[in-house]
Amino acid sequence: MSNLKVYQYAKCGTCRKAVKWLEAQGHELELVPIFDTPPSEAELTELIQKSGLEVKKFFNTSGEVYKEQQLKDKLPGLSTEEQIRLLASNGRLIKRPIVTDGHKVTVGFKEDTYEQEWNNA
Repeated sequence: MSNLKVYQYAKCGTCRKAVKWLEAQGHELELVPIFDTPPSEAELTELIQKSGLEVKKFFNTSGEVYKEQQLKDKLPGLSTEEQIRLLASNGRLIKRPIVTDGHKVTVGFKEDTYEQEWNNA
């Protein structure tokens, strides 16, 4: 199995499920605390490109910070670069976990997606 970098928050139930699932598949994991060490703008840009997802899929839309800053209304008016800068400025804004092997990227945890992406990685 492969080495995967997992941006996660240890107290997050979704992150714990994802880590447990990945470990059960035999993956070696590098766990990165997303609140203490959020990915930089450059890292996020690369992760977003490799994921094939829109930037907005990287936002933790159910988080307090997202709601406090009323980003639902503000995001459509921001450029991609501004959205990435915002994500890099606060790990709490980023949907988690983010898993990457350097080539592909998943955001969040859905077991069927993990089966597809990480089962044979």
